[in-house]
Amino acid sequence: MNSTTTSDTTAFSIALQPLRWGDPLRWLALGWSDLRAAPGVGAFYGACFWGMALVLGWVFQRQPEYVMSLASGCLLVGPFLAMGLYDTSRRREQGLAPELGRSLTCWDRHLGSMGMLVLVLIIFELLWGRASLVVFAVFFHTGLPSTTGVVDALLNPQNWSFVALYLMVGGLFAALVFSSTVVSIPMILDRDTDALTAAITSMRVVLDNPGVMLLWGGLISLLVLLSLSAWGAGLLVVGPLLGHASWHAYRTAVRPAVQAGPAAP
Repeated sequence: MNSTTTSDTTAFSIALQPLRWGDPLRWLALGWSDLRAAPGVGAFYGACFWGMALVLGWVFQRQPEYVMSLASGCLLVGPFLAMGLYDTSRRREQGLAPELGRSLTCWDRHLGSMGMLVLVLIIFELLWGRASLVVFAVFFHTGLPSTTGVVDALLNPQNWSFVALYLMVGGLFAALVFSSTVVSIPMILDRDTDALTAAITSMRVVLDNPGVMLLWGGLISLLVLLSLSAWGAGLLVVGPLLGHASWHAYRTAVRPAVQAGPAAP
């Protein structure tokens, strides 16, 4: 059963809880506990994340112009994979045994909300790609560089202004994606809210706890970057670990629905 909210619940009526600086490390510890308790589920989703990374890397090396299109496909699949990990953590929280089969279909009752959220993510990704092309066009008047040329350009200290603007644009869109999804997908699973309510609540969590959420985003980025060594094999562990930990981030940041509503008469 979902702990759903009432129909008159809005994004601004959902009660949040203050976060502490030690919470991100605690989320990782709880995520590791979930991963150890359900290694088969974690191995399946970890393999999926690793496979996506390998395909993206191969396309970037062979046909970099198609990376953004493929990334859009990953944005279609990624949230549904993450929801399976959230469902596994939720079942452990409820004292139920994790089930891979159930985790693969846990999104079917939330397809409308998930579809809308994924659409928003794809729009962000397309705008991000367009903005990146504009930055490249401003600095490379003779045409877009090849894959090797992009790497050389990023590492060339003479292109500091290009690197700074490129990172600023990328950071802006990354912040939008992070703030709108950091707790929205587990919230859709748990409360069956609509995508707009979940995204706004997620942004409220970030705005109310900017320091802690910046730390959490930094830890996520660091772990993902470290996992990309050795052909991304680290995603076998880091992918499901972050998925489980994100469920606990939601649980800590958003007060349970039974506590958020008015007291019974």
